[in-house]
Amino acid sequence: MADYDYDLFVIGAGSGGVRAARVSAAHGARVAVAEEHKVGGTCVIRGCVPKKLLVYGAHFAEDLADARRFGWDVPECRFDWPVLRDNVLAEVARLEGIYTETLERQEVEVLKERATVTGPHDVLLGSGRKITARVILVATGATPVVPDFPGAGHGITSNDAFHLEALPKRIVIAGAGYIANEFAGIFHEFGSHVTLVNRSDVILRGYDETIRDRLLTISIMKGIDFKFHVAFKSIAKNEDGSLRVEMDGCDPIEADAVMFAIGRRPNTDGLGLDSAGVQLDDKGAVVVDADNKSACDSIYAVGDVTNRVQLTPVAIREGQAFADTIFGNKPTRVDYENIPSAVFSHPPLAGVGMTESQARNKLGTIKTFTSDFRPMKNVLAGRNERALYKLIVNSETDEVVGIHMIGPDAPEILQAAAIAVKAKLKKSQFDEVVALHPTMAEELVLMK
Repeated sequence: MADYDYDLFVIGAGSGGVRAARVSAAHGARVAVAEEHKVGGTCVIRGCVPKKLLVYGAHFAEDLADARRFGWDVPECRFDWPVLRDNVLAEVARLEGIYTETLERQEVEVLKERATVTGPHDVLLGSGRKITARVILVATGATPVVPDFPGAGHGITSNDAFHLEALPKRIVIAGAGYIANEFAGIFHEFGSHVTLVNRSDVILRGYDETIRDRLLTISIMKGIDFKFHVAFKSIAKNEDGSLRVEMDGCDPIEADAVMFAIGRRPNTDGLGLDSAGVQLDDKGAVVVDADNKSACDSIYAVGDVTNRVQLTPVAIREGQAFADTIFGNKPTRVDYENIPSAVFSHPPLAGVGMTESQARNKLGTIKTFTSDFRPMKNVLAGRNERALYKLIVNSETDEVVGIHMIGPDAPEILQAAAIAVKAKLKKSQFDEVVALHPTMAEELVLMK
């Protein structure tokens, strides 16, 4: 075996890269990680963790209003964006320190600089240092897509949302996926006027149609403005610093900020992967096999850079499987079937398994069970929002093949319910479970 500087060199210290690095080191490998930004990656630094903290902050707008109906004397409250922003950024800094300490405890060398591939076993650091490794793992994640049209540079992405100096009074959000809908809810609750624009008339493509339609209805009732079949033409900055957004299919919109949430592309630009014969697809993602190996036998990839499933827990599973397979003598593959997902909108929604349309196309004969109700808290609060739960059942086997829901705490409830779908439990087994009353989750075992 050739003498290499490291057994494993990881490019990117996000969720997948960190897990792969520390588990590989625990298996006895000599490991180094290069990270040009901050340890923790998208999820910890500029994604799901800080975003969820903003979601918590946004929920207080409704909670404080509802509290009056529950007897609390709540004075008029003022939201202070800089306080929340700075507290969230401080928490992000704390988590980065924990992630770094975790790697160092496993004796993983952390190199805070850019790294590029120069050959099957060769890496070049930004400092000019050359490194060799028996195995290279690419875990560089993905980055928000910014469209190309005049004035697009005046817009921001989700990366920038956590650093805004002031809260925009009017914001235009481009896109209709989970990031767009989550930030639409966040900014709306903070008091911004939100306009969400999209090229088509479908939001949250891939989620169950009934559930996503319910979110659209509730969002419109809250006051979020939706513009469908609209395309950007240009953005111009006015003398007062505001923005004038020109679009096809819609009158011009005056705004204080424009956010692009139209997708994320794999971070492979300038990585030098071609020098090692690594194959990329038409979106720039690293093409890998079931064991996360690229077209080059010594280079692997996990996480969003592969563009398989862009979810943090999936990247972590892939990093674990890689480490166990390559350095732990325990071949492991990730099972991508029945992965639960959630949208932390207002209200949140979540789903696992097949949607109704997917089940009809694949199984032919299915049964659907729904529960459409006002949560008890909403009733007393005078809030008209209704929750909707849906079970998709294979008529021939009675197996529950999909669960989809929208309403308070839907993601928390679905995490446990996802176990049932993964375990291929039957609707009759749901029916045998005694309801836990009074809860919203009891609706899952009461549908007839």
